[in-house]
Amino acid sequence: MTKQYDSTGRRAFLAGSAAIGTAGLAGCTGLIGSEEEDEDGGNVFNQIGSGRAGRGTPGGTPMAELPDLEGELHIYSGRNEFLVGTLISSLVDEYDDFEVVGPRYGGSADLANQMVEAGSGTDADVFFTVDSAALGEVASEGLARSLSDDVLEMVPSEFRTDQWIGTSGRIRTIPYNTEEYSESDLPTSIDAYADFEGDLGWAPSYGSCQSFVTAMRILQGEEETREWLQSVVDNGIQSYPDELAVCQAVADGEIDAGFTNHYYIQRVLEGSPDAPIATTFTEGDAGATFDVAGATVIDSTDVPDLAENFIRHLLSAEAQEFFAVETFEYPLIPEAEPVGDLPSIDELNVPEDIDLTELSDLQPTIDLMRSIDGISI
Repeated sequence: MTKQYDSTGRRAFLAGSAAIGTAGLAGCTGLIGSEEEDEDGGNVFNQIGSGRAGRGTPGGTPMAELPDLEGELHIYSGRNEFLVGTLISSLVDEYDDFEVVGPRYGGSADLANQMVEAGSGTDADVFFTVDSAALGEVASEGLARSLSDDVLEMVPSEFRTDQWIGTSGRIRTIPYNTEEYSESDLPTSIDAYADFEGDLGWAPSYGSCQSFVTAMRILQGEEETREWLQSVVDNGIQSYPDELAVCQAVADGEIDAGFTNHYYIQRVLEGSPDAPIATTFTEGDAGATFDVAGATVIDSTDVPDLAENFIRHLLSAEAQEFFAVETFEYPLIPEAEPVGDLPSIDELNVPEDIDLTELSDLQPTIDLMRSIDGISI
């Protein structure tokens, strides 16, 4: 994946962004900001802007300016139905002549393996999934179709290859309890948390945490990663079943800080706006790894135009606003902003020397973590 850097050496996330039209939202009925009530209340485009003060009309290309979705589409989704099911069903509701078969939901790696095993015999038209590693695996096996330039230009070059494109993103963060710490008290290096004096929490059996440790292993080597893991364990880091539980523990004062993806903090604040939890970041290391969810068109599809048009819709103003306000991810089109008191993408200081597709190499990480007393996964 092409990397671009600014004069300070930080990755320039927004370099090469395309100029995308913002007019025309008013001409598309039943979309974000519309006062028209959907008959069954299920069309997310009537709802996703509600209750979030200060968010105006979403920027980007409105669906009204995209070709209609027409035909039957087989979607393999490595994204959880709980997160994206309403988005897909709302797109079906929006177009009378559009039908989705399935979608087939499952683990990202499992679905990628199914498509690789089936080869050209797969019935998948689109692979929509949670991480760049699985997209890279499908592309490396020659199963992904090259995308059109107009699709690729909808997001900055850092978030795409010729065969797949990111649709939303997430960054590793440090959630912390604001009654115990201010942001200036917290380290900006992940290494410093090996000797952190407060109480830490993590979810070592969770895939996002294992990807973070994988990034550390890639960037710093296995031995340094082992020493860091042993140090946080020796210092009494507490384990939780998932990263939402880590953030809730921070908000409840059980622990002082933790290691999670950024959106879990926003989910806690959505339910309890006054909760004493905030977000801070490390700088330029594994603790600030940014990964994307995305989509690709399967090369053997019989409906390549429909499949690619579906991906255009995932990058529409409406869908990008959905990712911001419903899943609390970073939207990837330049005109959209994340929910919460978060820096924009171009302000993030992420690690430079990492290919995100390498994060799929989890088994060495799992073996490493299991070799350390005190880590149970």
